[in-house]
Amino acid sequence: MPEGPEIRRAADTLEAAVKGEKIADAWFAFPQLKAFEALLVGQTVTHIETRGKALLTHFSGGLTLYSHNQLYGVWRVANAGEAPQTTRVLRVRLQTAKKAILLYSASDIEMLTPEQLSTQPFLQRVGPDVLDPSLTEEEVKARLLSKRFRNRQFSGLLLDQAFLAGLGNYLRVEILWECELAATHKASELTEPQIDRLAHALLAIPRLSYQTRGQADENKHHGALFRFKVFHRDGKPCERCGGIIERTMVSSRPFYGCPACQK
Repeated sequence: MPEGPEIRRAADTLEAAVKGEKIADAWFAFPQLKAFEALLVGQTVTHIETRGKALLTHFSGGLTLYSHNQLYGVWRVANAGEAPQTTRVLRVRLQTAKKAILLYSASDIEMLTPEQLSTQPFLQRVGPDVLDPSLTEEEVKARLLSKRFRNRQFSGLLLDQAFLAGLGNYLRVEILWECELAATHKASELTEPQIDRLAHALLAIPRLSYQTRGQADENKHHGALFRFKVFHRDGKPCERCGGIIERTMVSSRPFYGCPACQK
């Protein structure tokens, strides 16, 4: 399941294909969106925003295409006029003179005015995005210690998009390992240095994953690279203490951790 860093990299790929280029053709599978096809022709995509696993494609005329991939949705880039071979069902096609971006299999798709965007239900529920460069550690610390979240176990809290958008299972286990915390811990139980360490990791690890994941180790000029320390490493030694990494089920999701140093 893609998490915030993967969704943001997908958005970067879409932007690189069509941003700033006039839309020559727009097509939507859903009847309620058909009226927007002609309206979008001649407009440009100004930017593509991510809110956790939702994509917001902003157009020069002021409208925004909201899409959420849910379990099966996926965006693809193709040359203009090409139809990629796939068994997936096409839902959206936005085409410029050179490129097309295509959304397959998703069902949660809306076209929104600025007013509708401010009241869209999912966007109202979701918390700040961990990849938003304006989000600070102090703001994350305040959310951790807030009445709403301070007594939630991290097992569920770090999967809750209302807390911070863009986190998911692999980020959950990597963040908790980095901070030497168990899934059962709560913010209300931690010392101030532990809270500071967790607030830092909640931003630093997703951002490192976005910036470097998938790059080869020989790319030394990128500095530190993201790699899994515990995720899918059950049975292997913990590189911090030498304990054996275990796989359990926590909040109905596979959880990986070192019981020796995450007490």
